[in-house]
Amino acid sequence: MIKKVIFIGCLVFGVSCYSQQKEIRIPMTPEAWDHEPEQVEFVTHRGTPAVRAKTEDGFRIALKDQQFSDGTIEFDVEFTGRGFPGIGFRHSEDLQNGEFFYIRYFGTVDPLNRYTMQYASIIDGINMWDMTDDYQAAAKIQDGSWNHIKLVISGKQMKVYVNDMNTVALHVPALEGDRERGRIYLSGGVIYANLAITPEATENLPEVAGYDPTYSDTRYLKSWSVTQPANLPFERDIFKSVPGAGVVIDSTLLDTTSWASITAERRGMVNLTRKFGATENGQRRLAWLKTTISSSSDQVRYLNLGFSDEVWVFLDGQPLFIDRNYYGSPGMKEPRGRCTIENSRIRLPLKEGDNELLIGLSNYFFGWGLVARLDSTDDLSLK
Repeated sequence: MIKKVIFIGCLVFGVSCYSQQKEIRIPMTPEAWDHEPEQVEFVTHRGTPAVRAKTEDGFRIALKDQQFSDGTIEFDVEFTGRGFPGIGFRHSEDLQNGEFFYIRYFGTVDPLNRYTMQYASIIDGINMWDMTDDYQAAAKIQDGSWNHIKLVISGKQMKVYVNDMNTVALHVPALEGDRERGRIYLSGGVIYANLAITPEATENLPEVAGYDPTYSDTRYLKSWSVTQPANLPFERDIFKSVPGAGVVIDSTLLDTTSWASITAERRGMVNLTRKFGATENGQRRLAWLKTTISSSSDQVRYLNLGFSDEVWVFLDGQPLFIDRNYYGSPGMKEPRGRCTIENSRIRLPLKEGDNELLIGLSNYFFGWGLVARLDSTDDLSLK
């Protein structure tokens, strides 16, 4: 638990500002937080001011009149219900864009379970958890008592400590949100106390993003063209039948006049949520991506493809691969329905010359995108 208490700060145009390297204790009182009274109550728990959920649905409370950029955030949390309690930071006023760290709690936690905690960006209200499998880690969680969490945030990087303040539990080399500064909020069906912020206390953590192992890996397909999304009702397929010729792509779902360039981000990820925003709840959208692989001869290569949520792959206009990655279904891809290079491996029969790789990608659930890597680029060039 946090023992040091220093109250400092000033209020300028409705936004607090603080001297560097000074710890600021945040009061756990209704006046300090935007909250829904029917969701939360401010109490004394284990002898300290705290906030807890009134219902099993949990809560989200946003700190008033505060803007956070870099520094240290510490708090205590006691897990009382099942869910995904966590802290958002650098969030927009409407809390629809920012960064999010959370812990999965569904009872006693296995200290070797790498899915115990995760960082994910929030883009247009979408938690990108299914697109950021890399940013997960195990932790030792204490039942029936406080757990102390510390986040150290510097520019694009973050370190997280859980209970053991001498050992980094999770290191995020590149925060993937779009904001450098913003609001803080707490969420979940738990009890929080002892929230403290120390602006600019970054433990010498570099501000620039850390190493990206895909940066120099020429096997990743990073340059694509993409169409604007089209609505794809769940009862509709992308194919239509042609008498005597099988099936072809329904041309009303492939607008060949709307191609725009898109480049893969860190980790080789083509992030369609960042480009197109959220898919409305209950809806399903389809976008098309294409790229060209030029081969010096006829040869067979293999493509590792990660995707969310459904994919249709064509090579030079011919159907090659169809699959689905529905989280929670028996057929979800490893690892556990998340979009990673482990999802699938596709045989590519390349001909000499240019080969167009066309991919239809749909979304209805959380993040949207793909990552693609060839087994080798020997005797190939990418356009």
